Amino acid sequence: MRTSFRLLPLSMCIALALPAQARDSENWGMCPIEDAVPAFIDAPEPTGTPENRIDLPTDISGDALSASESDRTVFQGNVALRRGDQFLGTDKMTYNQDGTYVAEGSVRYQDSGMRIVAERARGDQDADTHTIEDLRYQLIEQRGNGGAERIDMDGDVGKLVGSTYSTCPPSQRAWELRAREIDFDTEEGIGVARNAVVRIGKVPVLYVPWLMFPIDDRRRTGLLYPAVKISGRNGFDWRQPIYLNLAPNYDATLTPRIMTERGVQLGGEFRWLYAGGRGELSGEWMPKDKLPENEPDRYLNDLNGRPIAGATLPDKDRGQFKFNGVHGLGHGWRAQANLGWISDSHYLEDFSNSLYGLSNWQIRSEAGFYGRGRYWDAGLMADHNQLADYTLTERNLRYDRMPRAYLNWSQPFGRWFEAGVTTEAVRFRHEVRNEGSRLDLKPYISMPLEGASWFVTPKLAWRYTAYQLDDALAAANGGDSAPTRSLPISSVDAGLFFDRKMSFGGDSYLQTLEPRVFYLNVPYRDQGGLPRFDTNPMTFSWGQLFRDNRYTGPDRQIDANQLTTAVTTRFINEADGRERLSASLGQIQYFDDSRVVVPGETAVERGKSAWVADVGVSPSQRWSINAAYQWDPKYRRQDLASIRTRYLIGDSGVVNLGYRYRRDLTEQADFSFLYPLNPSWSVVGRYYYSIDDRKLLESIAGVQWESCCMAVRLIARRYIRERNGELDDSLRLEFELKGLGSAGQKTESILSRAILGYDRDDLYLVPPSSLDGDDYTNSLDPTP
Repeated sequence: MRTSFRLLPLSMCIALALPAQARDSENWGMCPIEDAVPAFIDAPEPTGTPENRIDLPTDISGDALSASESDRTVFQGNVALRRGDQFLGTDKMTYNQDGTYVAEGSVRYQDSGMRIVAERARGDQDADTHTIEDLRYQLIEQRGNGGAERIDMDGDVGKLVGSTYSTCPPSQRAWELRAREIDFDTEEGIGVARNAVVRIGKVPVLYVPWLMFPIDDRRRTGLLYPAVKISGRNGFDWRQPIYLNLAPNYDATLTPRIMTERGVQLGGEFRWLYAGGRGELSGEWMPKDKLPENEPDRYLNDLNGRPIAGATLPDKDRGQFKFNGVHGLGHGWRAQANLGWISDSHYLEDFSNSLYGLSNWQIRSEAGFYGRGRYWDAGLMADHNQLADYTLTERNLRYDRMPRAYLNWSQPFGRWFEAGVTTEAVRFRHEVRNEGSRLDLKPYISMPLEGASWFVTPKLAWRYTAYQLDDALAAANGGDSAPTRSLPISSVDAGLFFDRKMSFGGDSYLQTLEPRVFYLNVPYRDQGGLPRFDTNPMTFSWGQLFRDNRYTGPDRQIDANQLTTAVTTRFINEADGRERLSASLGQIQYFDDSRVVVPGETAVERGKSAWVADVGVSPSQRWSINAAYQWDPKYRRQDLASIRTRYLIGDSGVVNLGYRYRRDLTEQADFSFLYPLNPSWSVVGRYYYSIDDRKLLESIAGVQWESCCMAVRLIARRYIRERNGELDDSLRLEFELKGLGSAGQKTESILSRAILGYDRDDLYLVPPSSLDGDDYTNSLDPTP
């Protein structure tokens, strides 16, 4: 029969909002296939969705139906109510004409989000009040299960009494949340838990007398998870993020921070999103930082303890500022800004906890207009640099470009030719160095010819560079305030492609042989009277074999009469298309001495360059080996040696070993691993060492235990904390309750950065092309 009877509104966030934390990103692979509430055999396939169920009728069936003169209807035996995705089964259903009802015996409810079993349900349809007694529930779309002594609902508001929640299966109850009472409002999407206790096993570890939380996906103003640390420098360190949901398209987060040894800091972040763009504004401010007073030697003395002339303590008021924003202007154009500021050059060291925070020696701010079309890209922008390393001076800073305009254009003409131009106009400014302007034009024409197994590309370019120098800079460069340079650049790039089929180890491969030659001719021009604003020699590598300049900027253009010869071979598995081996070897033959150099650079002499070799090997899906090597036959020495190997262990383990040597620059070794001892236990470690400095850069040793719904990590770490090379020690302990959160100091971010492949997803990076374009559909996520 059909009736207007409304199913009980049981899909009312029984699991509090806490199941919303059980995201798909968690690793549930260790969980057994076990449900607290198994699937109902007699439940039909859903015919609707939660969104359209209100518009659908309810079908009621049962073995027996009786009605009395008192307007009471009783359904008995295999009673089933169905509406859309909802199903309610019970042994007996009594429905009165006044709208009250009682469901007794094996009450079972299911929809697209959860399953529930209960002993009894009663309520008033007209008043929209309902009570469910002695129930257990199982979430379907997300992990989570639990129970409650009773649920009372009155319209959109309700109350859970004696409720529990966990993402653990019933047979492995590693942790559980219990609350004496939880009040919720489904219309507002808010819940309030009273006297909540988190238990690990049978041991209570956290008691919360009162907690407000969201019970749906709507963003809500409230507290986010705090971060608690203890260190010798900061003392007890507490951060408490406060999320403010200001509007659907913008929000804010305030983060007060208390450091018992230093003082109070206030951080904040404001984000906005609209149809044409997005942005983020953040900053931190700490008045009266006690650190400079507590450790004055760090600011006033050098590494040997000698006073630094002119050194002063930073102001007690310290902070930083960041702004990132982009606005689409249409027709391929956008306005974009990335701005940053710090109060002093010690700030990054004093407020960072890794050697990577120390690697930023300057803060760059940039703003401008940028455009891109099918054959061109252009921009008009300005940037400014701020010193962030107290061991350097303002003179070490790069020039500010205020402003800079550029245009790159390249377009085919007909079947045979391609023409283009690269142009840039810049005004260089600096606080302590001499200033000037530069115009650089580089038009070219090429003739790309190619076939199925060959290519030849002759190219002719002309580079014209003109300067307008301030008097002081002109005097330092020979007295000419408007020097220019003009010269042709000609090149020919050609290559062949050979392939053959072969077998090895029972597998079929396609082997390629790809010889390539590149000839470059650039006449000499005296460039001693030209300034050097942004130009430095590039590190010699495989890519430099085929470039027309060995400098990063246009202030210097090499003179060249040289020929590059190179060859590459690849072995491609025909079964899966995987490249098992790639090996490349190349060298430059210099027919003349190169006369263009910059101060401190050794001139390139006639003869042969170093041999450059690159090799990549993947003998299996678990092994990968990449190596680079440079050997200079003239001086019989190696200029570079680099190797990195990775081996994947099982479904989660990884071992990395790396070594890098660059003559007169660096020699380092890096070993890291995640080794699973069994499905639950694993050990992690890293040893990163500078061989030439005979100094440890970072070491990590730790142990992890993980179950279906819980993880514990204990990590010991020794790392460079100061720019002067001093090391710091830390011990981190973290408890992660999957689907609820974690307590202790965060460790996963450190391990993911230190151990490549710690999260296997790190091995498959998003290609940069997928991040291009004017896509402003990002949502605001309050998760810190």
